Amino acid sequence: MEDKDIVNLYLQRNKVAIKETALKYGNYCKAIAKNILVSNEDAEECVNDTYLHTWNSIPPHEPKILSTYLGKITRRLSFDKFRYNNADKRGGGEISLVLEELSECVSGNESVENELNKHLLIQEINNFLDTLSQENCNIFLCRYWYAMPVTDIAKRFKITENNVSVTLNRTRNKLKVYLTERGFEL
Repeated sequence: MEDKDIVNLYLQRNKVAIKETALKYGNYCKAIAKNILVSNEDAEECVNDTYLHTWNSIPPHEPKILSTYLGKITRRLSFDKFRYNNADKRGGGEISLVLEELSECVSGNESVENELNKHLLIQEINNFLDTLSQENCNIFLCRYWYAMPVTDIAKRFKITENNVSVTLNRTRNKLKVYLTERGFEL
């Protein structure tokens, strides 16, 4: 079923929309959640919550790209679950490493001023990603959007883990310089 047809089912409040979403995007959403949470049970819970949040948000929202919309919801719910699971401890999973690696490039402060600049920062990061080669951009997104382990990225791109690590390090350094030049305090 086409995405626009699935979105129309949501708009019509037809429960078949959830079934069609699960058929088409269930594995995609579970992969995102599992990379962040590691636990199959927690990942399944987040995927089911994704369907609920999607049901509750369409309408009024009408996503243009359903996969991106679902991925964003799954990712947010997975990070929330991760924070909940690791509230009193550092946590030893992949997501801790991902967040630590990016912390020097993008701070996590939630001040009012930072919230106002959030859209500018997102736009600049997207502009930065456009400057990268396709492979470097994909490696960066696999690591920092999908929270994939370095070993999985290396297998996917048929390169060494060291090559992935070096590429990520160089890309983070370029991102830091790029954002600093545009006035973002890191």
